[in-house]
Amino acid sequence: MMFKAFLIKYGEIGIKGKNRHLFEDALVHQIKYALKPVEGEFLISKEQGRIYIEALGDYDYDEVIESLQCVFGIVGICPVVLKEEEGFEQLAKDVMEYLDRRYPEKNKTFKVNTRRAKKSYPMTSMEVSAALGGRILEAFPEMKVDVHQPELMIHVEIRKKINIYSEMIPGPGGMPVGTNGKGMLLLSGGIDSPVAGYMIAKRGVKIDAVYFHAPPYTSERAKQKVVDLAKIVAKYSGPIYLKVVNFTDIQMYIYEKCPHEELTIIMRRYMMRIAEHFARETNSLGLITGESIGQVASQTMQSLAATNEVCQLPVYRPLIGFDKQEIIAVSEKIGTYETSILPYEDCCTIFVAKHPVTKPNLKIIRRSETHLEEKIGEMVKTAIETAETIVVDALS
Repeated sequence: MMFKAFLIKYGEIGIKGKNRHLFEDALVHQIKYALKPVEGEFLISKEQGRIYIEALGDYDYDEVIESLQCVFGIVGICPVVLKEEEGFEQLAKDVMEYLDRRYPEKNKTFKVNTRRAKKSYPMTSMEVSAALGGRILEAFPEMKVDVHQPELMIHVEIRKKINIYSEMIPGPGGMPVGTNGKGMLLLSGGIDSPVAGYMIAKRGVKIDAVYFHAPPYTSERAKQKVVDLAKIVAKYSGPIYLKVVNFTDIQMYIYEKCPHEELTIIMRRYMMRIAEHFARETNSLGLITGESIGQVASQTMQSLAATNEVCQLPVYRPLIGFDKQEIIAVSEKIGTYETSILPYEDCCTIFVAKHPVTKPNLKIIRRSETHLEEKIGEMVKTAIETAETIVVDALS
């Protein structure tokens, strides 16, 4: 195999000033986690704003790339050839060998881009690029220079070792998970909430999740569907502690005591209360939902205000301005869509009213909730105490 190393490029981390090393360390940690299941041994190191992964033996190239493309904070994965610095003549030989092995078909336009981080090197970056360009034209006459839109950009970085590469495979971008605190995701079996978990994790937030289960109205398959969705999101976010809350008694009590057009809002308010309890228990800094304005009756501005009212922690809604097609596009990209559309209903869809209120009045909602006072406190306590915890790890 030609490539025994990868140069990892990051984006936003580079502007973090004196705290940059903390973000780099978090990124290295996530890279190590992502490569755990990949066969082979890898050395990960940092050097002058660069992160390197070196394979210490045989490994699966495609598996490494696939794993790294799930690591937030990486903007580019460059398969790189690392050579000792032994003067320009050796550098020229190394570049010719690289091109000969990497590109059997030589009829390409090219440009050489040199970066001289090692200032003791006797030639400037421009001199190296010009000299290498001349050598390439001599060695491979079918190649042509194009400094504006080359088919092939040959990067040469002169550092402790010489870096030669010509490809940057896109990473997911964002920030390393864990650099921006922790949040509690309200996860359902739908399309939206897994995407919301992915989007918030992309900003460096570690996520745990809570799922509201309503047996016998929802089946074990519906629960397994949510676990499967969490497992897909965990490829990007790392392990997720999933709380499964039995919500049946609470739903039935609300159904019995409250106006049916208010069911969705009142149920949602109790979900938020319970989710906030678990968020505080796990030191989460906020709740995360998959809501976007106006998508359904419970997601109008008035409805969102009504559910927000029961929370003291902030509620983050990464999809707030997305339309459904945009959300579906992300779900397809991250691999949750096919699981989300499996026909196993969750508790929200089972108890939807025929004509739900779209502009709930908070005073009326609060008044309706007084009908629940006799039993609801004990029911919520029981739901919290009997919640099941499932550790969802994409690597297991």
